[in-house]
This record gives sequence, C-alpha cells and structure tokens, in this order.
Amino acid sequence: MLHLDYRDARPIYEQVQDGLRRLMVAGAMEEGEKLPSVRSLASTLAINPNTIQRAYEALETEGYVYSVPGKGSFVAPHTGVDGQRRERLLMRFDAVTEELLYLGVTGDSLMARIQAAETRGGRT
Repeated sequence: MLHLDYRDARPIYEQVQDGLRRLMVAGAMEEGEKLPSVRSLASTLAINPNTIQRAYEALETEGYVYSVPGKGSFVAPHTGVDGQRRERLLMRFDAVTEELLYLGVTGDSLMARIQAAETRGGRT
C-alpha cells in the first residue's frame, strides 16, 4: 500500500500523505472508501499514530479526505478537492513546463505526455 523511505528528507507524515494522495488520484482508493484507522495504519507501517493523524488532517485540509466523528476518515468526492491545491499544482506545472521548453523539449512532446496521462485515467 504505502512505502516509506527513511533516507528521504521529507518528514514521514508527508510521505504518508503523498502516498495516500497518489492512491486516491490513481483510483486505487475510490470515493467514499474508508481509510484504515489511524492505529491500524500506524501499526502496519510501524510508526507513531500521531504521524498518521497528521497526514490524515493534512489530506482533509487539501480536500482529499473527510472525517465522520466516531466512524473514521473517508476518500472525499473528487469535486471537493481544494481549489488552492489545484492552483499550486498548476503553478508548479507552469514552472516545470517552462524549464522543459528551455531544455529543448517540444510542445508536441509535452502534449503527448499530457494526453497519455489523460488516457491512463487522469481527470480534467
């Protein structure tokens, strides 16, 4: 499910957050699906439950997860993803695109990659 890299400079909670987000975006976790309990995932990954709780809270802030008191955390509908996160990602996309164009990657090549990602299941 999730892979932690202890040599990665990012904090563990960010790795958990990114891993769960990747599973949701890829469709491995579907809308309304219950996430593992904080204790269960912490036990599986052999890390502190507070780390998992922090990752879940960050995902909820981004709009990828919602909580139901007493029931747990669930994958949020795709339409609920925070607009600020989308804007930050688009800004990163613009910066990377500009650098790739500077390095000689053609616009056609970039478009082909975008179309391939869309075919693999990316959402518009």
